[in-house]
This record gives sequence, structure tokens and C-alpha cells, in this order.
Amino acid sequence: MRESAGILLYRLGDELEVLLAHPGGPFWASREAGAWTVPKGEIEPGEDPWVAATREFAEELSVPIPAGQAIPLDKVRQKSGKWVYAWAIEGDIDPDSIVSNTVEIVWPPRSGRRIQVPEIDRVSWCSLEVARERLNPAQVPFLDRLVDSLAT
Repeated sequence: MRESAGILLYRLGDELEVLLAHPGGPFWASREAGAWTVPKGEIEPGEDPWVAATREFAEELSVPIPAGQAIPLDKVRQKSGKWVYAWAIEGDIDPDSIVSNTVEIVWPPRSGRRIQVPEIDRVSWCSLEVARERLNPAQVPFLDRLVDSLAT
């Protein structure tokens, strides 16, 4: 069973905003609605999900997670069957400062040709309304859990 873990960065101002990541590569290039994600990555066998979440955040966004209280957002199951664990942390980073790591993929599919692409091609601060449209539908419950946690 595949599992991933990530960090949903949020900031409070006039309204609550969350930082979402758009996957890199030609497959995702023209996809918007439902294509964005919490910055996350694979959990290695035997690895603690929190450790994976912090590692993946740093790898994908080129910055460490901000110091602060982590709010557990539990897990969701994506359409592919993958489980995704997430935590929310308050912080503020400049999306233009992000330089993602790269991954090698076969493109076009089944061609045998390998290319390097950024794992994340851009990140953006989004209002909850915009985040609900952009986010992978299976990850939308993370937004509701964050709002509920902040209300208590």
C-alpha cells in the first residue's frame, strides 16, 4: 500500500490562506482544477509519516518547515488508493522563492524516453474557496479539518 505525507502551510490575514503545490511535468502542464496538492511525498518503508512530511516539504519547496505547532489533519485515501497523511503549520513563504527538486519520468508514456522535470512547478497561496477548486478532491477534507481545528 502506497502512502504519502505532507505539510499544509497556512497563514492568517484578512482571510485564511493555504499554500498549494502544482505538480511539474508535461502530464500536469495544462491541468488546474483538481490537480493541485498539499506538498507531500512518499513515506519510505518503516518511516514515521511526520518525518516523511517534513523531509518532503523541504525537498519539494527548498525551505524547511516553519517553526510552530503542527496540527494533525489525519489521513485521506485518494482515488488511486494511496493514503495521504497531513499536518498543518502556520507560516509564510514567498512562492517565487521556491525551487523544487527534480524527478526523472518517462515521457511520452511507454516511449522509453526519460526526461527530468521539477516535482513541483509552482506553488500558490489560495483562499479556501480557490483551494477547494484546485486541490485534488480527496485532499479537500484537510481544509475542513484545518478550519475546525482553528475554530476550537
